[in-house]
Amino acid sequence: MDLATYSGGMPGMPGGGGMLGSLFGGGKGGNVFGNTQAGPAGRWMDVTLYSRSKPDMREATQQVPEGSRLAPVLKLLSPVEGKPVPLDTPDEVTEQPEYHKPKGKILLYWGCGTEVRKGQPRVLDMAKASPAELARFFQSRRATTRGAHSTPGRPIWPSKPDNRLIPEGASLVGEHGFSGDGVPEGFRFTLGAAHDLMPAIVLKQQDQGNAWDLSWQPMAQAQAWFLASMSMRGEDEMVVWTSSEQADMGFGLLDYQPNAAVQRWLKDKVLLKPATTACSVPKEAMGEAGMLRMIAFGEELNLVHPPRPKDLKAPWQPIWAVKLRLKSVATSMPGMDMGKMMKDAAKQEAEDTKKAPGAIDLLKGIFGK
Repeated sequence: MDLATYSGGMPGMPGGGGMLGSLFGGGKGGNVFGNTQAGPAGRWMDVTLYSRSKPDMREATQQVPEGSRLAPVLKLLSPVEGKPVPLDTPDEVTEQPEYHKPKGKILLYWGCGTEVRKGQPRVLDMAKASPAELARFFQSRRATTRGAHSTPGRPIWPSKPDNRLIPEGASLVGEHGFSGDGVPEGFRFTLGAAHDLMPAIVLKQQDQGNAWDLSWQPMAQAQAWFLASMSMRGEDEMVVWTSSEQADMGFGLLDYQPNAAVQRWLKDKVLLKPATTACSVPKEAMGEAGMLRMIAFGEELNLVHPPRPKDLKAPWQPIWAVKLRLKSVATSMPGMDMGKMMKDAAKQEAEDTKKAPGAIDLLKGIFGK
């Protein structure tokens, strides 16, 4: 199970989550599998179920709590007809993203602060760089493993027969369970508040002349934070900044990461501590026409039944297992105050409703509801 919350984006991009979701979102419209990877503004869940006893499983159901407002069950369906993928394919292998070699020069800045630090930026001339220099420059930590995925023989949600949106204010706290041909009896588990859908990040920006002051509200579920921006300077220079205290491009960090990796990178000062609520960025390091992204890492949950014995040599045959990943991601631009924009949009929406009956319906029709 993958849970993701997205906020921000570019005004006018299509997306789900009602009028405000459409206004600040982007990506695919409606509730489709894969929105946890690159979805519009809103709260999303992807589920994949597979069974060793029935590798060609076609369908199943997931019991969900009343607070989800999707109760009593979700309908899972195998995405396409085809040959099931062997279950021996490991889920814990780190997935490596593909990078396309850019042209021109890349300037890398890192760390929070109002002034550009000594020794920055690190500059890479793509026309002259050797393979070794490229490898050093593009260093980016990443430990993302496979989570929910779409493969024949493994029922998923959302599915064609059940693509309901997660209602506003819904919670997944409570008992969940799976059933279907090939699903073991008694496959039930409980999610607590720590593993519920995460709230949206509302990233605020304040112009301090030579720097941007970024701030956000604390989040109880956040295990760590990370920010990164990318922009162009002229026609052939790309400017990259990350909040890491070490020179890291950040390409691999804006995704789910296992708990052990998050804790390791906190110690290395690559990620910001959970209690952090602010970070300043020199304007030179962020540029003016770029994109700023921020992620809050939730705690990954791994359950197995029966639990592994303390004696590692003792016989152990797990019957079922659950892996749940959490993240909240915000997208913005230098100078774009998401909090203010959302408040202004909500205020305008209320005023339009008072002025002209049916105006809000017209706006919803324009932006996609």
